[in-house]
Formats: sequence, C-alpha cells, structure tokens
Amino acid sequence: MRNQKKLLGATAGLAALALVAAGCGSDSGSGSADGEALSGVSVTVGSKDFTENILLGEMFSQALEAYGADVTNQVNLGGTSVNRDALLAGDIDVYPEYNGTGWTVHLGNEDPSQDPQELYDVTAEQDLADNGIKWVGLSPFNDTYGFAANGDLAEAEGGFDFQGMADYLEANPDATVCMETEFPSRPDGLVLFEDATGYTVPKSQQQILDTGLIYTETADGNCDFGEVFTTDGRINSLNLELVDDPGVMILYNVSFTMSDDLYEANAETYDEIADTILEPLDNEKMAELNGEVDNNGTPAEAVAESYLEEIGIL
Repeated sequence: MRNQKKLLGATAGLAALALVAAGCGSDSGSGSADGEALSGVSVTVGSKDFTENILLGEMFSQALEAYGADVTNQVNLGGTSVNRDALLAGDIDVYPEYNGTGWTVHLGNEDPSQDPQELYDVTAEQDLADNGIKWVGLSPFNDTYGFAANGDLAEAEGGFDFQGMADYLEANPDATVCMETEFPSRPDGLVLFEDATGYTVPKSQQQILDTGLIYTETADGNCDFGEVFTTDGRINSLNLELVDDPGVMILYNVSFTMSDDLYEANAETYDEIADTILEPLDNEKMAELNGEVDNNGTPAEAVAESYLEEIGIL
C-alpha cells in the first residue's frame, strides 16, 4: 500500500551513525533487555518494503533477539498484502502495520476515527475477534499522506494549509501537484483533500511521478506541491515545507501485528518490547531515523541498532 523508499548502504553513513551513538551518553547501551525472557521462542519477523517499515521490523527483530528469542528475519518482505497474507497464513509471526490500513484495507471499514487511540482500539478489537491478530503497542507518530510545498513558494506565500493550497491552485491554473499513480483514485488519497476544500484538482494540474521524484521535483520547483508521507526524512533535508493538515487525512499510527497465540504465551514481554520501541517515536524522531537511511545512506539495521542502544534495549 505504501511504496516508498529504497535502502542505500554507505560507509560514511555508518561512521556518522557511530558518532551519533557515541554522543548519547548514559542513555545509550544500558542493555536492559532480559536475555532469557523469550528463551526457546521462535519468531519470524516481516516488514513492508519501504524505509520506515523496514526500520521498525529491524528494531523488533533485534529487540526480540536481545530478549533471547530465536529470530528469523524476513524484513523487507514486500508490500502490504504480501505481509498480511503471510501473517494470516503463519508464514511470518509479526510485522509492523498502520491502524488506518488495518481499519480500511484489512477489515474493509469506512470512516476511520480521527483519534489515534480510538482507531487503534476498534481496529485491534475487530482484528482479534475476526482473525486472531493482536495489535501490540501504538506509536505517537502518524505517517499519513500529506502534501509538501516547494520551500521557496511556501516562504513567499507565508506557508500553506489545505485550504490555502486549494485557493492557490484555483488562482494559478499553471500550478501543479505531483502525485503517485494511485493517489488520485485512492479512497484515502486526493479525494479527501478535494472534499475538505471544495476544490477538484483538474487533470491539467496533476503530474504523476514515481515516489522518489516527487520529493526532488517539488524541492527543485518543477512541482509547486507534492504528495508526501509526513514522516519521510527527505522533507527536512530538501527545500520542502509541509502543508498544514487540519485533520483531513486518515491516521496511520503503527503497531506490531502478530498472532494472538504467540502473543499470549509471553504477553508482558511483547508489550514491554513494543512500548519501549514505539513510545519515543513521535513524527520528528521517526523522520530523523528515516533520514539516516534515505539521506545519509546508513543501512537500516545499523540505524535500528543505534536506536535500540539509545532507548536502553541493547
């Protein structure tokens, strides 16, 4: 569902990450994990194939190992349907999933709540009852769809919210919005912006690009606005400014979804791992970690390891 970024590897990125980790002081590397808590437990960890989900899968995989589990790492398994089907079939035991995706895609519901805890609660309750899938933990960050404006344009116009963006597009017929192929037709995509603002973006203002190009083309001014994911690390590193969303787009806070049978055997430990990983991950922190991979070329497993040291699991 969310096809985003490719991973890069770079020695320079690893060196930079090592310096960051060294500066964490007493909060880094305290190694609080109980190395025997999951002794004898076998867990296969999957993830989707974009940077953020890969990072979360790596975090959970490495944390499980620190707690003594025998982990099979299948991170970067594929898209949403690949991971969900594998989880339901028992081919993997856990992968990170978003509450908005769970409610609308996996459970086939409409009109998701705009309260992250409420959306988590109803999604987790139904998925457990219908499919035996447990949702563990809940991130503060919300990696939803959004828009970024070219930074120079945003500065000249004093910034944009959704209505201001719509008004600008209406007043400037030559202005463009760069989007992925599926975004104009997704039920959680462009239609939400159009319904909220009353402005239908005509085909003449829509420019369809691959995901990565949207960020660079908007930053370079070849697009006035671009469809983005709000925790993408490239937003802070490029000439982009987020368009303020007054609560229009669907929420995408993340949890670890896993077989309830596996969960119940060591529920307290899984809760501890998930909460320790997710609670510090607000939008700013998640974007920072995504940026370590996408902007600095640091391997996701190294970023995950450094983060687990920072929060005291390793």
